[in-house]
Amino acid sequence: MAAPRPAGAVRPLDRQKLPGYWWPFGSFLQRSPPEGAHVHHASTPSAGNTSATPSRRTVLAATAGVTAALTIGQGSAHADDDRRLRGLISRMSLEEKVGQLFVSRVYGHSATAPDQADIDANLRELGVRTAAELLAKYRLGGIIYFAWAHNTRAPHQIADLSNGIQKASLDLPRGLPVLISTDQEHGIVARVGKPATLFPGAMAVGAGGSRADARTLGRIAGEELRAMGIRQDYAPVADVNVNPANPVIGVRSFGSDPDAVAGLVAAEVAGYQRSKVAATAKHFPGHGDTEVDSHYGFPVIEHTREQWGTIDAPPFRAAIKAGIDSIMTAHIMVPALDASGDPATLSRPILTGILREELGYDGVVVTDSLGMEGVRTKYGDDRVPVLALKAGVDQLLNPPKLDVAWNAVLKAVQDGELTEERLDESILRVLRLKSKLGLFAEPYVSARGVDRAVGTEAHLAAADRVAERTTTLLVNEGGLLPLSPREHPRLLVVGADPASPSGTTGPPTGVLAAALTELGFTATALSTGTAPSAATVDRAVAAAQDADAVVVGTYNVTATSSQKTLVERLLATGKPVVAVAVRNPYDVAQLPGVRGYLASYSWTDVELRAAARVIAGQVRPRGKLPVPVQRADDPARVLYPLGHGLSY
Repeated sequence: MAAPRPAGAVRPLDRQKLPGYWWPFGSFLQRSPPEGAHVHHASTPSAGNTSATPSRRTVLAATAGVTAALTIGQGSAHADDDRRLRGLISRMSLEEKVGQLFVSRVYGHSATAPDQADIDANLRELGVRTAAELLAKYRLGGIIYFAWAHNTRAPHQIADLSNGIQKASLDLPRGLPVLISTDQEHGIVARVGKPATLFPGAMAVGAGGSRADARTLGRIAGEELRAMGIRQDYAPVADVNVNPANPVIGVRSFGSDPDAVAGLVAAEVAGYQRSKVAATAKHFPGHGDTEVDSHYGFPVIEHTREQWGTIDAPPFRAAIKAGIDSIMTAHIMVPALDASGDPATLSRPILTGILREELGYDGVVVTDSLGMEGVRTKYGDDRVPVLALKAGVDQLLNPPKLDVAWNAVLKAVQDGELTEERLDESILRVLRLKSKLGLFAEPYVSARGVDRAVGTEAHLAAADRVAERTTTLLVNEGGLLPLSPREHPRLLVVGADPASPSGTTGPPTGVLAAALTELGFTATALSTGTAPSAATVDRAVAAAQDADAVVVGTYNVTATSSQKTLVERLLATGKPVVAVAVRNPYDVAQLPGVRGYLASYSWTDVELRAAARVIAGQVRPRGKLPVPVQRADDPARVLYPLGHGLSY
């Protein structure tokens, strides 16, 4: 009988169980996580119980004889890498190959023991109970995390979930590590919230104009995601927002200047690369000039080929030059690039002709969610994944019915519509990325790594410093700002309280009031919402009588919005009114009577706290508009130009 394995040792491969299969990577000599690495078992562990994994030195020592394989991803070994990866692909069954192309959601905080409600959701939507069962059934190449799927409750829980997913996949015959991804754009789109560090969103960073800040964002965001086992981030947004009515991009874009956006995209990509997390430029070929949300409709971009080249293309060119690891497609039609009427996600002229051949990109191409209406308008859910692969896509993201999509791709190969060689081409790109990110050598994460990286004081302070450089002062008539606690000790904070972005404190009025109170004011919050009723407006006006000044948060104000009525009634009280546009900076055009107007570009805590410090004069406003603001009465004329921004 063999001697017992010492604690901390790596279990050797039992080749008798896998006849004829060569594992070329060190991590695959582990059929389960290293001893001591916490994973989910039958009972749900408490958050924060992820134990430290063995050191890399231990792993290397235990896998003597295959250390050369652990250098996968280094440039000098690129040819050998591809040879080894092709060896893996050649040993896959067709079903395993199909699975590697899919990235799916799954419900639950645990890979093996989710809550009953999440088990029910998984059974209803995916036909399995758990993430582990999902991986066993479909041999998926990727999993995407969402807050609404209960994947991202707390940093240690996320790390545990990631380890459980990796264990479930690696324990399968010929098991491969999973590429775990999420949408962590920061600003209004973030799936991992407090206590992780949350930075200002893209348009705020665009207002700051600092490529160094964009690199800092990418580096710190990447460090924190990697510590939790998330190796692919669907950021940055490379769309150039030239349409103020854009309902889906807006403040998720760095701005309207293609060159400025390109520089910030490249800088953020460099930050992610430093942290060894895959950045994803989105949404190719450019979603910045639309008035339709592709989640709910099918946008058409009417740019000419020349306009596309000068407006939409520069950020993607810059991302490719910076070595971007993945690019996400857009569910939009661009007739000048493909007259077929197909969405870009399904367009071979766009994805292969332009992205691959013209721009020279050979990294991973991932679709935007296949559950969005923009890609489902013309074709059924069984045709969409097949057509996407024929167009040049590598990863099929979050199909609404995984079984339909998975079986459709399998059947397309069996019927000869797709070849196995075409699948192999995409699988090689996906495996190259997994290798580059270190997933073959180190698929697991540790509690110590989470504690060292996620939401540290240094990271939070860096986010605050970045935010302070983004707040933009648009109007300051008569030197109304900054306010002084001596002259205006009692503040009323009213306004819109949209649902707080994931993981932030909220609501915005409460966050602003708390921040201003900490700065020496006595601030009272009164939420009036995005569409205040007449009674709510009356209540706010009455409350203003007892205040020395009013701070009002505005959110996408229109000519007929009752938010406009609220602000006008507050101005009529004679009290000083300071407005903060907590989403789009275009609000200022609808409220010409406001003497002090700031733009924070989002209602996340970090941006609202920065706006409070500007209101109180603790820091000078330094942001500059990254988009122009047109006049409300004549949209053909510019009210505040690109680059406008006042200071004290």
